[in-house]
Amino acid sequence: MGITTAKPLYKLIVTLPLPNFFQLFKRIQLNDQDSAAGIMAMAFKMATTGMWVTEECKNSFMAMKWKKVHRYIVFKIDEKSKLVTVDKLGGPGEGYDDLAASLPSDDCRYAVFDFDFVTVDNCRKSKIFFIAWAPTESRIRAKMLYATSKDGLRRALDGIHYEVQATDPTEMGFDVIKDRAK
Repeated sequence: MGITTAKPLYKLIVTLPLPNFFQLFKRIQLNDQDSAAGIMAMAFKMATTGMWVTEECKNSFMAMKWKKVHRYIVFKIDEKSKLVTVDKLGGPGEGYDDLAASLPSDDCRYAVFDFDFVTVDNCRKSKIFFIAWAPTESRIRAKMLYATSKDGLRRALDGIHYEVQATDPTEMGFDVIKDRAK
């Protein structure tokens, strides 16, 4: 990773040597308040798996969290472009069964689900679940790729309350979600 100073000394240009990163971010220009060390550390962490989380993922999650536009979001990894992208958005009227039906039986996915419920004290609450879906029929390479990229996506999506890892539908049934939310 090379750092060079541009003619104005208050800007630094960081070039990322990895080809996949190079396609996306040829140069990142830093302002006065940004630190080159912080950007280098971020690029190194992302480079450990080689995956990037798109802005669409972050924006869709924030819309689900704050505006309640989506009930769930399914994410997938595009292995060619090395990006985590949005695969499916569940509308506000859709439920947990719709999320479970949208997960493929032979490929891995990530999902976030906004679970609304009423407590015993009659208070309305909402908890966001992160689901790592890795069915037993999926390829071993896909399972490893999703397992190593999971933490990067979780860090990018701020506000997740619970995590569920599932290899078959019984491990992520509605009863499991309901019990975890208590």
